[in-house]
Amino acid sequence: MLGATGAVGATLCHRLRAEGARLLISGRNEAQLCALAAEIGAEAMAVDAAHAEQVAAAVDRTVSVYGRLDGAVNCVGSLLLKPAHLTTDGEWRQAIAQSLDSAFYLIRSAVKRMNGEGGSIVLVSTAARVGLANHEAISAAKAGLIGLALSAASSYAARRIRVNCVVPGLLDAALRAKIMGLEASRRVSDMMHLLRRPEEIAKAVSWLLSAEQSWVTGQLLGVDGALASARPV
Repeated sequence: MLGATGAVGATLCHRLRAEGARLLISGRNEAQLCALAAEIGAEAMAVDAAHAEQVAAAVDRTVSVYGRLDGAVNCVGSLLLKPAHLTTDGEWRQAIAQSLDSAFYLIRSAVKRMNGEGGSIVLVSTAARVGLANHEAISAAKAGLIGLALSAASSYAARRIRVNCVVPGLLDAALRAKIMGLEASRRVSDMMHLLRRPEEIAKAVSWLLSAEQSWVTGQLLGVDGALASARPV
């Protein structure tokens, strides 16, 4: 799992371990990563998911430790709240690298190691199906995840590798601190979301990872409190 120490990632780690999954978790913050690994009993590897060789090494190590790879999840996220005209080239490249490059690298590495036995790959894409002001860079990156998931689902269906994308709304988490820490922003988010239960995202990812969902691939699973489809009265 990439991005294990974030709000969704950590919640998902606890859930999967409770279900009996064996995990290799990764993230950039080594201290947080090691603490989480010790808490749940998982292998840990510090990884900057924007670098292809580090993602490939994490996938290889998973197979080395556990003998196989059945599922892979990208929970890596970033937040850049700027309109396009104020976004620098460096900020743009970083947004793409963290969100989109990391997912591409994970799929490319994981499908090589699933050894014909099939498996499940789940991506997480926020701020992609609804236009949100000042989200141009991150929305472009996350929308790319949707196209990536749909195409990969088609490419690898014959190998029984399922690729799906969970599409959450805004999360009241550390990643969203820049906007959610402000009371006015919190009130706006409350109005936009009919439901605000971020733990449901981890449940959705877990469901998609399960081998029981063998006929579910190429899907966008909205877990956004109807943000993309409805508004409160």
